[in-house]
Amino acid sequence: MAYKKLVPEAQKAMNNFKNEIASEVGVTLKNGYNGELTARQAGSIGGNMVKKMIEKAKQDMSK
Repeated sequence: MAYKKLVPEAQKAMNNFKNEIASEVGVTLKNGYNGELTARQAGSIGGNMVKKMIEKAKQDMSK
């Protein structure tokens, strides 16, 4: 099943965000496929991304 990107411009922003979080947790990402990452590394990146997005949403809602 192919998915249509609702906001194609968001892809670059999400990649930048992912790289920022990876750097914060000490994981080096390369451009393209990063299949050599452990589940722990990938989960750490994804989990921290979600955590920061939730924090930002809470801040925005409190304004």
